[in-house]
Formats: sequence, C-alpha cells, structure tokens
Amino acid sequence: MKVKIVNRSHHPLPGYETNASAGMDLRAFLEEDIYLKPLERALVPTGIFIELPVGYEAQVRPRSGLAIKKGITVLNTPGTIDADYRGEVKVILINLSSDEYIVQDGERIAQMIVSSHTQAEWVQVEELKETKRGGGGFGHTGTN
Repeated sequence: MKVKIVNRSHHPLPGYETNASAGMDLRAFLEEDIYLKPLERALVPTGIFIELPVGYEAQVRPRSGLAIKKGITVLNTPGTIDADYRGEVKVILINLSSDEYIVQDGERIAQMIVSSHTQAEWVQVEELKETKRGGGGFGHTGTN
C-alpha cells in the first residue's frame, strides 16, 4: 500500500526496522531538547504529515524498549490518526519514571502502525443474545 507523506524534518522517513515489523519508528523533530520531569508530559513534533486512504488509520504506540528501560510512554495510546487529518503527526510522551528524561532531536520516540478499519452502523434493539460469558469482565475468569 502506498501512502503519501510530507517530511519537513531532516530525519529519514518512518521505516520498519525489520521485514516482519508491524510498526514504523517515529522520530522527534526538535529545535531544542525537551526535558521531561517525572510525571510530566509533552507534545513532541515529528515533522511528518500523512495522507491515508479512507478506510485506514494510523495508530501511534509506545516503543517497548523506551517504556521498560526509561519509563517513557505514549499518553493516549494508541493515538489515532484519521484518514482526513492533514496536520503534523505529534506524539504525547509522558515520563512515568522517577528520573528526568531528555528527549533529543532524531530520537525514536514512538511507533506508528497503519491499519484498515470499518465504520459501524448501529442497530438499536431491546436486548442482546445471551452468551456463556454474559456481562463478566475485568478479571472475571480469575487470575491464573
């Protein structure tokens, strides 16, 4: 699938690190470093603008290594980029560690996945079919 992209940064286009990767790394596009104190959040620009076909979305997700090693994650994960959005792709990072973290220009800060989707059409009814599970959720099947 081909997706139109404008890159106003001086970094390479988002790309897959391996041939089996689902996500493409997004890089910070900064004029100066961002200092994230513990529990602080920031909107980090990427310099990337995309034009997705209708029926597709892009999801912005955390990078697992950054999350486990540094406590840095994406706040609204997954962030959704709709097909009709034409603004810059930006990432809301939050520092969940107890140490200050410095976001630097060119750093891989998140990953983006392009995925197809459908739009639901609601059919209002008076009741739903019964299932064995029913309304059970939030750990109702136990912890083992």
